[in-house]
Amino acid sequence: MNPELENLHTYPFEKLKKLLNNVDIKSKKSAISLAIGEPKHPTPKFIKDALKSSLDDISIYPTTRGSKQLRITIVNWLCWRFNLPIKTLNEEKNILPVNGTREALFAIAQTIVNKKSIKPIVILPNPFYQIYEGATLLAGAEPYYLNCVEENNFIPDLSSIPNEIWRRCQLFYLCSPGNPSGAVIDFDFIKKLMGLSEKYNFIIASDECYSEIYKDEEQLPISLLEYANKLGNTEYKRCLIFHSLSKRSNVPGLRSGFVAGESKLIENFYRYRTYHGCAMPLHVQKASIAAWNDENHVKENRELYKIKFSKVCHELNSVLTVTQPSGSFYLWPKLPCSDIDFARELYKSENVEVLPGSYLSRDVYNINPGYKRVRIALVAEVNECIEAARRIKEFIEKKY
Repeated sequence: MNPELENLHTYPFEKLKKLLNNVDIKSKKSAISLAIGEPKHPTPKFIKDALKSSLDDISIYPTTRGSKQLRITIVNWLCWRFNLPIKTLNEEKNILPVNGTREALFAIAQTIVNKKSIKPIVILPNPFYQIYEGATLLAGAEPYYLNCVEENNFIPDLSSIPNEIWRRCQLFYLCSPGNPSGAVIDFDFIKKLMGLSEKYNFIIASDECYSEIYKDEEQLPISLLEYANKLGNTEYKRCLIFHSLSKRSNVPGLRSGFVAGESKLIENFYRYRTYHGCAMPLHVQKASIAAWNDENHVKENRELYKIKFSKVCHELNSVLTVTQPSGSFYLWPKLPCSDIDFARELYKSENVEVLPGSYLSRDVYNINPGYKRVRIALVAEVNECIEAARRIKEFIEKKY
């Protein structure tokens, strides 16, 4: 067996299940789960229709690169959304469809990490999406956790990293908008990070799966590729971005996304994935083309989240400090007590599930950035989110 398997941590939702498994629920209220970031808005009909009309294609093996039409669609969307010159992106060289960002974010570490060099390091934000850590460990690298705390607006502090860590760094996982904070990185951050990437020759893997859920229509989250282009890096050297339809189009079960960036990195990733055996089915590709070509449903989706943030924050503001983040669909409030105790007692009292923040982070320098915080995913329907907020408010008023 791969010895690195022993280093994997229990997945957050397994921890939550264990925490709540034997709790005697006192409430007769209906169950509401705001723990898992799984969109619950209805999948648009036109996407389902495109999927159904393409089912005959299940008789054909898909290719790893995906169809030319899908890759052209992705190029056009990227250029439109992130103001990229069309000449800087080639559908044959810079794009690779993937079965959701989860699979690709894991696989990219297996492609990039060179275990023959001095003990390789992968830098990741703390808290983080668990896949970053698992991918790092199974690739034979050492994770270096970069605390994202309120004092720094939940943005990683690059200046805190010693030179010896940068010298061993091979991959830097970035998430913007962030999970769980919703923080969005700015130009100065990327300028510094890209300078370090050039100096120390590591790859930046930017997880941008929440990029289409944002607060301000005048200040959209910007992609790593857009920043790279502004800095004159028109070949996107050492840059990869990861996008998904799951959150954008409410199709988490479709498992559809893409990776884009430097052509050499894409070619090596393609080579890995050819052996990995995870080509996107043709009917999924055709449904994905329909989804990427439509923005109306994305805007409607975003408006629903804005309504939920407004109403939920209004309910909670008297007991917790909560505001809509720049991006994503999470609240990341500070608590008056242990996050684990809070999640267990809330479930026991109100039949509402939230995720303890410490399940998403590690202890680094005597700090666990998730301690005394919970992640509240506003994924349920509007009325359910409002009802959950009322129960949380009542629970805090009674308990604390």
